[in-house]
Amino acid sequence: MSAIGATNTAVVPSTPSLHAITMAKTYAQIQKQIAELQREAEKLRRDEVDAVIARIKEAIQVYGLTSEDLGLSGAVKAKSRPTRTTAKATTKSRSAKFRDSEGNEWSGRGPRPKWLRAALAAGRSLEDFAI
Repeated sequence: MSAIGATNTAVVPSTPSLHAITMAKTYAQIQKQIAELQREAEKLRRDEVDAVIARIKEAIQVYGLTSEDLGLSGAVKAKSRPTRTTAKATTKSRSAKFRDSEGNEWSGRGPRPKWLRAALAAGRSLEDFAI
């Protein structure tokens, strides 16, 4: 490789030019731009809403719709959220349907308790514990 065609391709970090420094926006300029964009967005929104209302009014007139047809008769009801049901202050106790000689009880609901499973595994029947 000859030195004649070789070029130095090392990248030298450049410092920002005076032009780039003066082009940077200040906080106040950005806030002003945000405010202008918000005003523009609000105007566009109002224009869109006005157009939608005009189309709705036209459809109402074309189809002869009434407020009752649209579900607007009488007072407009606020959307109701489903209410949470709270647990009763007193829990309803379930009466025992099965009991052993040691006083262990089971209502017959939920998984079988250990004492009952052990007794059934030992050859006793569920009817032996019925109350």
